[in-house]
Amino acid sequence: MLDQGAPPHSSTQTAPPSPGVGARLMRRKPVEHLVAEGGQGEGGSLRRSLGLWQLTMISIGATLGTGIFVVLGDAVPEAGPAVTLAFVIAGLTALFSALSYAELAGSIPVAGSSYSYAYATMGELVAWVCGWCLVLEYGVSVAAVAVGWGEYLNELLNGTIGVTIPALLSSAPGEGGIINLPALIVVLLAMVFLLGGVRESARANTIMVAVKIAALVLFCAVGFMGFKSGNYADFMPLGMAGVSAAGATLFFSYIGFDAASTAGEEAKDPKRDLPKAIMLSLIIVTALYVLVAGVAVGAWHWTKFEGSNASLAAIMNDVSGQTFWGTLLALGAVISIASVVLTVLYGQTRILFAMSRDGLVPKALGKVHPKTGAPRLNTVIVSLFCGALAALIPLGKLVDATSIGTLFAFALVNIAVIVLRYRRPELERTFRVPFGPVLPVLGFLFCAYNMFSLDTVTWVVFGFWMAAGLVFYFLYGYRRSRLATPEVK
Repeated sequence: MLDQGAPPHSSTQTAPPSPGVGARLMRRKPVEHLVAEGGQGEGGSLRRSLGLWQLTMISIGATLGTGIFVVLGDAVPEAGPAVTLAFVIAGLTALFSALSYAELAGSIPVAGSSYSYAYATMGELVAWVCGWCLVLEYGVSVAAVAVGWGEYLNELLNGTIGVTIPALLSSAPGEGGIINLPALIVVLLAMVFLLGGVRESARANTIMVAVKIAALVLFCAVGFMGFKSGNYADFMPLGMAGVSAAGATLFFSYIGFDAASTAGEEAKDPKRDLPKAIMLSLIIVTALYVLVAGVAVGAWHWTKFEGSNASLAAIMNDVSGQTFWGTLLALGAVISIASVVLTVLYGQTRILFAMSRDGLVPKALGKVHPKTGAPRLNTVIVSLFCGALAALIPLGKLVDATSIGTLFAFALVNIAVIVLRYRRPELERTFRVPFGPVLPVLGFLFCAYNMFSLDTVTWVVFGFWMAAGLVFYFLYGYRRSRLATPEVK
């Protein structure tokens, strides 16, 4: 600003006032800047090698797994036969959010998923909160899925060689064990795949997705032979409250469809393929969930699910009268659940990659290996963190913590769609959520409804997690953000 007492052309100036704290917290990253720097990291760049098929398989791979193989045993005692309705409620919540993800992924095809969408629409503080929730969602989800993998590994070992891993080495402290070694091992195996590069990881995931779909179709074929309509007589034994609680728990089953959006900087044609991959994967997964849940409750009375973390294998053994089919399903589950660990772990590393590039977390997490195109240090650190959670924390606590972090992030995505349409109506959109703001608003409300269905302990844990995140942001990211430097504004 010119000095009021100086001549019009005088070079005498005063420094522009620095923006206040509020303005700095609300600073937004331009969409064009987000897209232009896509793929770029410290020392190298991510490689664009994923087409529609691979992106859809990543999304299915990250979604279809522990939710149906393991968490079903927790949800049925809450809802009874109405667990099928609970799946539909959770699926609707996911659908509204998936529509919003599809629009934003086609407009802002970058690696940060909802973190980047929030950065472009609602400012840095909201973006940080969203990114911190995604760290909770993806990191804890990997651990929860790994715990479920260990349950089916024991089922497989028991059915093939007649032995199981001792509880001391296959259960978390507090559940009769010292360490959950199988859960730790599957996370470390996924880490090895990811260090080899995204193309190799995508190939492995596609094979595992095919196996998991085949395993679920096999379950439906065998389980239907033991179907008893009487098991549906008391459809909603615990009322709508039970269905709501089960729906909140089962939302965990839908976590992962957004994994395709984290591959925005490694997709060949992200604007066209990302929206399609997100919607295709959700349709396929929802159809399988409702079908499998319907057959499972028809074959087993709902009261028998209590305490069963490998209920599908047990149902097959019960219906067929032999262990062969249950063992075969356990083999499919071991392979398929491993794909969830792989793809969700992948998503976590890419979100931290984007946050690192923005300066909100250390730059080392964004360093890309020149040969593999993978952020190696990032992958190792995330894997060790998730492995430690999987080895030491019980499954139930992990599931609820994952759900609340995801629901919060999804709620923000629904808001981001409305904000971006208002602020940037001219922006190219390869997909648009139908019915204007109505569906994003419904998506936000569904997410809020499911969040408030979770128990108090989960909210307390979430509160501590968010407090820790805000402390980290104000001590580190607030001053180191790249948007704090003039050339990035």
